[in-house]
Amino acid sequence: MLSKIILNAIFLFSVLTVFAQTDDGKKTHTKVLKLTNNVYMLQGKGGNIGLSIGRDGIFMIDDQYAENIEQVQNEIKRVSDKPVRFLVNTHFHGDHTGGNPAMAETGTVIFSQENVRRRLQEVIAKETKRISESALPMITFTEDLTFYFNGEKIFVFHVHNAHTDGDAMVYFMGSNVLHTGDVFFNGKYPFIDIENGGSLNGYIAGLEKAMMVINEDTKIIPGHGDEGTFKDLRKTAEMLNTIYKRVYSQYVNKKTEEEVAKMTDLTEEYDREGYGSGFINTENFLRMVYKEVAKELGKDAEDRETRNKEAMKKYKEIEKKLKEKEKN
Repeated sequence: MLSKIILNAIFLFSVLTVFAQTDDGKKTHTKVLKLTNNVYMLQGKGGNIGLSIGRDGIFMIDDQYAENIEQVQNEIKRVSDKPVRFLVNTHFHGDHTGGNPAMAETGTVIFSQENVRRRLQEVIAKETKRISESALPMITFTEDLTFYFNGEKIFVFHVHNAHTDGDAMVYFMGSNVLHTGDVFFNGKYPFIDIENGGSLNGYIAGLEKAMMVINEDTKIIPGHGDEGTFKDLRKTAEMLNTIYKRVYSQYVNKKTEEEVAKMTDLTEEYDREGYGSGFINTENFLRMVYKEVAKELGKDAEDRETRNKEAMKKYKEIEKKLKEKEKN
């Protein structure tokens, strides 16, 4: 009787909330939100999961942490008893790929951008605790990939050097739902993994590419945070551009990273809206932007120095030839 009540609640209210114990003993809050007739968003411990559920089976995007995958699988079964046939990893971080081995054991075929598999191979090689190679995506792509599944076209496309170097977004074209992976933290400052190919300019370019693909009615599943809209996506892009320009101005005026990290006026209007209350606080975000600006301007300085050296070398060669000509 209780199970019937729970199932009815899913379809009446489109939201299912449960609690379960993880390996560390802490309760994990899991919520399944129905976005369209067949596309769902599952929130829990880790990145948001996307699900397409229909006559062909289940198409899944990301699978959170390894410790939480059993609960995730149970929540999916509450909505559908069909198998998860395909899984796309939006990037390699463990809060989006930790459940890969368990999903592979059930026969799910895992896809990703090619850099995701390479990064996961590096993680497996470094880990002291053995991680199964079944965590690796079976099929990879370079730029984009298209599925025809559950009666609609699903477009998977790579965004370059954004959150990492292997980011992918997934657009359910018929349902008009976009999963952004971590190239969108809704209402929070994003984490950009510079050590693994991410960049601020690439992140902004990724958001702009997404806005070219979708429309103002698109429902958006962010990597982290609540369901978003086109307007939310645009606001994040504008926020990043604004703060980048402000930090850039401080850098060229010889301000140090320590000084800029304390300049709360640079982010004041966004902090009031809670952008600094997420995984990345205001200070860490400003430090990240400062490092990006320093890297960019430092590269420009190196390029100018290289061009100047090459020009001086050519000048000396010409001068030498002219002197030799005068002697003759």
